[in-house]
Amino acid sequence: MSTEIKAPVFPESVAEGTVATWHKQPGEACSRDELIVDIETDKVVLEVVAPADGVIEEVMKGEGDTVESGEVIGKFKEGAAGESKPAESKKEEAPKEEAPKEEAAASGDAILSPAARKLADENNVDPNSVKGTGKDGRVTKEDVQSHIDNKPVGGAAAAAPAAAMPEVNVASGERPEKRVPMTRLRASIAKRLVNAQQSAAMLTTFNEVNMGPIMEMRKQYQDSFVKRHGIKLGFMSFFTKAATEALKRFPAVNASIDGNDMVYHGYQDIGVAVSTDRGLVVPVLRDSDAMGLADIEKKIVEYGTKAKDGKLGIEDMTGGTFTITNGGIFGSLISTPILNPPQTAILGMHKIQERPMAVNGKVEIQPMMYLALSYDHRMIDGKEAVQFLVAIKEMLEDPARILLDV
Repeated sequence: MSTEIKAPVFPESVAEGTVATWHKQPGEACSRDELIVDIETDKVVLEVVAPADGVIEEVMKGEGDTVESGEVIGKFKEGAAGESKPAESKKEEAPKEEAPKEEAAASGDAILSPAARKLADENNVDPNSVKGTGKDGRVTKEDVQSHIDNKPVGGAAAAAPAAAMPEVNVASGERPEKRVPMTRLRASIAKRLVNAQQSAAMLTTFNEVNMGPIMEMRKQYQDSFVKRHGIKLGFMSFFTKAATEALKRFPAVNASIDGNDMVYHGYQDIGVAVSTDRGLVVPVLRDSDAMGLADIEKKIVEYGTKAKDGKLGIEDMTGGTFTITNGGIFGSLISTPILNPPQTAILGMHKIQERPMAVNGKVEIQPMMYLALSYDHRMIDGKEAVQFLVAIKEMLEDPARILLDV
């Protein structure tokens, strides 16, 4: 029985997607619920699984093709037996006759995905020189890209005899370029960032916070916290709770603009920016006011794992009334974060660095962090923005304020 393989139904905010990777090829056996193809949208990667045991009968949309919501991208034959594995058949043929190099390269067609073959052809890469990490030794697009990235300067010339070395020197004087189309996620990020700078009256105010009290608290209670909750106590949970309390005191910072209307939110949904190989994503901690430090830490770890594996859903990143981004984990000392529309403010954390500070008339070395609050001046006055940031600073330097709401 033949059935259609369709792209998932996209959310209203997603118009179309792109076929990212076919994990199964025509004639290849599939088990029920086994992943067969990934569809990349401008927000998330959606997975399509096999509806039953059977084989891929036909691929109608290749890797890189644009697809619409619910569009047919292939055909699936339920109950059919898959063909013999290409890698096994080659092993059986190998002892009979040693194929010349050209034939060996051609035989690699059987274990090369379409996207991998296209990339290999564009970069003059011999498929037989690429180690496949896919199922049954299949060479994936990532394998070819990794081979290209790790290729020594001068390509094949680098492996040539010593007499050919001058050619390597000539090649090193060239100015190579590689043109790679933007992924949908990267294009969406670019569009949103440019839109934020063009449409908002964005301004950034700075302050600094002494992280000593938080670091001392973590050191004192870390073992007990891990034993009770099964997760480490990090800095992000303190910043999230401090931001939550500050948002309740300054409603304009927890607002958004909808056309000519200003929408004030009576809840705190805080987005936490997470960096992935595909780009920056912002999953949301819902109702952060009702979450404890352990709840926040667990949710952040969950989101981080999902983001790394490309498993974040649209619902994980929808909404959000305020965003926190931490450039400090990459070593950033100070920066001006860009708004995450339609939100009116974003808090930037940075690297903790020991600096000489004046304390009660004496110079002491303190672990300091610069904080940056970028905000939309159309909604938030400078006074409110500064007071909001000062409130966060005071709560972090005296964590008891978070619990006592003072």
